[in-house]
Amino acid sequence: MKKALICKNKLSSMEGILYLTDEENKKKFVQIDLEKYGEMWSEFHDVLIAESRKHDEKVSLKEVKRMFLSNEL
Repeated sequence: MKKALICKNKLSSMEGILYLTDEENKKKFVQIDLEKYGEMWSEFHDVLIAESRKHDEKVSLKEVKRMFLSNEL
C-alpha cells in the first residue's frame, strides 16, 4: 500500500490549494482551503455531480410529467 505524501504548493501556483501525491509524486488528491475558495466549491461540486451522471439513462420531459401525474416520482 502506498502512502500519501503532502506536497505543499510545489505543484500548484494557487495559494490555498494543496496536492497529495503518492511516492512517485503523482497527484492523487487535492485539498482546497474552503475559507478562501468556499464560494466556488458549490459550483465545482455541481460540475462533479453532472459529470458523474452524464451516462445515466435519459428520460423525456413527457415521461417525467406522466410519472409525476401518476405519483411514480
